Amino acid sequence: MKITSLVTGGAGFIGSHVVNHLLKQNHQVVVLDDLSGGDKENINSAALFYEGSILDVTLIHTLFDEYKFTYVYHLAAYAAEGLSHFIRNFNYQNNLIGSVNLINASVTHEVKCFVFTSSIAVYGTNTLPLVETQFPQPEDPYGIAKYAVELDLINAHKMFGMDYIIFRPHNVYGRHQNIGDKYRNVVGIFMNQILENKPLTIFGDGRQTRAFTHIDDIAPYIANSVTVPEAYNTVFNIGSDTVYSVEELAKAVSNAMQSELHIERLEKREEVTHAYANHSKFDTVFNPKKHIDLETGLLEMAKWVKTHGSRSSKEFQNIEITKKLPSSWRKPLKQ
Repeated sequence: MKITSLVTGGAGFIGSHVVNHLLKQNHQVVVLDDLSGGDKENINSAALFYEGSILDVTLIHTLFDEYKFTYVYHLAAYAAEGLSHFIRNFNYQNNLIGSVNLINASVTHEVKCFVFTSSIAVYGTNTLPLVETQFPQPEDPYGIAKYAVELDLINAHKMFGMDYIIFRPHNVYGRHQNIGDKYRNVVGIFMNQILENKPLTIFGDGRQTRAFTHIDDIAPYIANSVTVPEAYNTVFNIGSDTVYSVEELAKAVSNAMQSELHIERLEKREEVTHAYANHSKFDTVFNPKKHIDLETGLLEMAKWVKTHGSRSSKEFQNIEITKKLPSSWRKPLKQ
């Protein structure tokens, strides 16, 4: 039986890696991506590519009608957590309404399993390490949207019997990451700043802590999850266990890029100060191989980044609220 999988966001960072792993498993893969954050060069030539939005309901149902998808891997999102406070409508349209469009189509077309990449942003400030049994308390619109999609999937399973798997990754880095986006992906931001001979910008004192996860520690498991019966209708934290402060990360990135450390401190922004997760549940079900340590992962990404060069960050054009918007995110005045 031919297995056909839809990967939304398949031209993006995590999505493109998931596509590669699905192709290795002999899936026919259809990629749907609007290229707002992804790049055509990331897409494996063996996949079928459609440029379009998950807000385009007609396109979605056309694809479902034509390909009769066995599985849906939903990775399309605008994942600028800090910026989401100031682009609330855009955030909910792209990260919630678009997801619901896909869930509706998946129920109607009897998809066997809907795999969703959520985020540990759903937890907000919570007891550390974050664990799946905790009650989510998202503190920004991005996390709220992700949690709403999780709840909708649970409801769709209860109402219509559609199976799902939810992953909550965090702070993922590696090859194919869009380093030209000043609003998200701190490792990419730092490496791009070094390529442009700029200081590394840190919001506040740099004591915020995160666990940074190499792409190869999550993408294969997301792709393979539909073959793991114990994973169905379950939520998993997925990622690294080793915690670093943002300032420690800046030093590690500078070392990987063979650059002297220069830091520029910016005003503190509204964000969860400490966020890292427990992965015991994931480890029990998936029995992953040993994680790639930060030094090794950064060296690999640095090699890729140097080969591809720096990228200019585009200003987000439709800021909806300017009150409390960090000054570094404000559009520069025209000369």
